[in-house]
Amino acid sequence: MQNVRHLLSARRFLPLFSTQFLGAFNDSLFKQAVVLFVTYQLYSDPAKEFQFSAIAQALFILPFFLLSALAGQLADDHDKARLIRLVKLAEIGIMIVGGAGLLLANIPLMLAAVFAMGVHSTFFGPIKYAILPQHLHKDEVLGGTGLVEAGTYIAILLGTILAGVLASRAEFAAFAVLGFAFLGYLAGRQVPPAPPAAERLPITWHIVHASIELVSATMHIRRLFLAILAISFFWTIGAVLIIIFPPLVKNVLGANEQVASMFIAIFSIGIAIGSVAINRMLKSEVSARFAPPSVLFMGVFVVLLHFVSLTWGDHGAELTTLGNFLFNPMAWPMILCLLGVAITGGMFVVPLYAFLTTTVPKTQTARTVAANNIVNSGAMVVGALLAFGLSSLGIGPVGQLLLVAAMCVVAAWLGWKLHQACD
Repeated sequence: MQNVRHLLSARRFLPLFSTQFLGAFNDSLFKQAVVLFVTYQLYSDPAKEFQFSAIAQALFILPFFLLSALAGQLADDHDKARLIRLVKLAEIGIMIVGGAGLLLANIPLMLAAVFAMGVHSTFFGPIKYAILPQHLHKDEVLGGTGLVEAGTYIAILLGTILAGVLASRAEFAAFAVLGFAFLGYLAGRQVPPAPPAAERLPITWHIVHASIELVSATMHIRRLFLAILAISFFWTIGAVLIIIFPPLVKNVLGANEQVASMFIAIFSIGIAIGSVAINRMLKSEVSARFAPPSVLFMGVFVVLLHFVSLTWGDHGAELTTLGNFLFNPMAWPMILCLLGVAITGGMFVVPLYAFLTTTVPKTQTARTVAANNIVNSGAMVVGALLAFGLSSLGIGPVGQLLLVAAMCVVAAWLGWKLHQACD
């Protein structure tokens, strides 16, 4: 990352990086605290726990499907720095609602805040990617994207760790999410101006028509079409894995919420490592040549994770602590498999995001990211519903790991088609 390390001290990048970091941290802290609080403090039914995890994931994703077209149009048509300040101000209000839900142990309030955070992320997502080619030089875009992705997953890691610590102390979690929302707003105020291009496109306010129009306008470009489909499969895989982790840890491994947080943390560390490593391997070139082998190895690690879970022994009624879990002889093979899944996943997805921001004119970058978010979110909602449905049929988290491995094969095929089309 030598060619982009200087960006971490540059005003054209550091405030955006900090804002995204704090947003990802707070988002992870809140969502994970809600899922762990409900799973470990309110419910004692494995089926209900799995279904709540799936519902929370689907509610967070749904705004991406409904509002991404509008978000992309607004980001291309307005100063992106000003939009960042408005979005981060809204986060403070959302966390007031979410904090109240945690304090009152009110599930509808918590789910409402999860949905509202999905709306917040829907509007922030196109801005953060579209602003990169506007503030960075062409040879910095891949590295800058890698830094943003790595920072995002490190933030998710730290938020997840803190959520595991605070999950049983809802009042501390409530005040923490509100405090970090305020810090994110302060960071967002430092992002330098990013005015719209002189050539501005009209905004379509009808969200359904706008979504159809936006996706249709983007998907006719073959390499964008393939990149968006490949990213969608990746995030469908990610959605199923995030749904699986809490019930897998509690009901299969017999471990407490700190171990569940560790799983998300390992996943975050791995994607951060993969995000940085792939830029090094590609030498800042935007290319999909490593995408197929990366996601195939990801599938292999998922299968290994499945078999390690199958061989896990019986557990008692009392949940295992993190310290005791790490002394289990099967714990480290599971950790290594999970780390392998995440590293190869990061190597797969980061170059694909760089395709989105470098293939189209800067006047349409946010719209392109928004079109990607629409397709991604639709695929992730399908993944959440599939996980929910399979759970209702009695197929638990261990069995669903095989579904994830099968999706990796499809993602590899799409990565290969993209490599053929673009490289």
